[in-house]
Amino acid sequence: MGPLKGLRVLEFAGIGPGPFCAMVLADLGAEVIRLERKGAPPPPPEDFVLRGRRTIALDLKSPAAIDAALRLVESADALIEGFRPGVMERLGLGPDTCLARNPRLAYGRMTGWGQEGPLAQSAGHDIDYIALTGALHAIGRPGERPVPPLNLVGDYGGGGMLLALGLLAAMLEAKSSGRGQVVDAAMVDGAALLMAPIYAAKARGRWSQQRGTNMLDGAAPWYDTYECADGRSIAVGPIEPQFFALMCEKLGLDASRFPDRMSPSAWPALKGELIAIFRSRTRDDWAALFEGTDACIAPVLDMDEAPRHPHNQARRTFLARDGVVQPAPAPRFSRTPAEPGAPARAVPDEILTDCGFTADDIAALRAANAI
Repeated sequence: MGPLKGLRVLEFAGIGPGPFCAMVLADLGAEVIRLERKGAPPPPPEDFVLRGRRTIALDLKSPAAIDAALRLVESADALIEGFRPGVMERLGLGPDTCLARNPRLAYGRMTGWGQEGPLAQSAGHDIDYIALTGALHAIGRPGERPVPPLNLVGDYGGGGMLLALGLLAAMLEAKSSGRGQVVDAAMVDGAALLMAPIYAAKARGRWSQQRGTNMLDGAAPWYDTYECADGRSIAVGPIEPQFFALMCEKLGLDASRFPDRMSPSAWPALKGELIAIFRSRTRDDWAALFEGTDACIAPVLDMDEAPRHPHNQARRTFLARDGVVQPAPAPRFSRTPAEPGAPARAVPDEILTDCGFTADDIAALRAANAI
């Protein structure tokens, strides 16, 4: 099932955003074939980012394996690779070669810095890419160092998810033009794009460069987290006046006392009151008081608690397979529902047969020690 059923994606094994992109496409119904390095250990079943894949190991130092990879390219709609610029070309699997074999191919390249530029050949990680976009600078408390937002902004939001979008756009365009193309997905570009609303606020004079002094970065008392009596936290976000008024009502505060609540000069006093109030009861007490209301307040759950929350259970936001709890596919489709695939499994003969290889072809690859 899934809206991408019938599409075949060839994934060259990597880490981070490339596999995440492939997982998203597989969840949505695409057939994803993952090319592992020969001799690499099999992926553990707990690595559910690799779900929904069939895998085949190829020795890409072997000419026979390169030829086999190009034959797999011929049957693919899209390709994902995450090597440094130039590596695929040196292997004989660069875009020009692959597009010559399959003119409709969407050739996806996932890197941190992009295919060109002064840093293109440099190593890096999510934290480096978001550092150069202004994103990291904007996250944290005033007077303190920036706080890494896990590796969600560069690797997965600005990287893997944007590559998935780019590949889908290229495959859609190829249906009308008959021509494939290269999708250059750089995490530095994607992280910058995710910052568009913040840069827009800055351009309008509504965002300060001083970290932790803005409405959405924890400075506003009505957009922050608060410690509760049990040491756990509650998330508070009633931005709109009617939602703020409801929060005040539930807390026993008079909302009319805060006519200038949008002014940063009024924030410290109100925040002080809220700190004291939220420390007076446990997180779950506050969650019970506010749940189902428009006050925009929710408990801060850890990764054991989140799958057990009634809303997440009702939505089936998480699933458990073989005892491993994992996020379910998203978004939801009314007619072609997405389904999480089984853990990655190595089935080289099956893959090669499905892609047009004969028994003699497979035997020759084995004889050449290519698979």
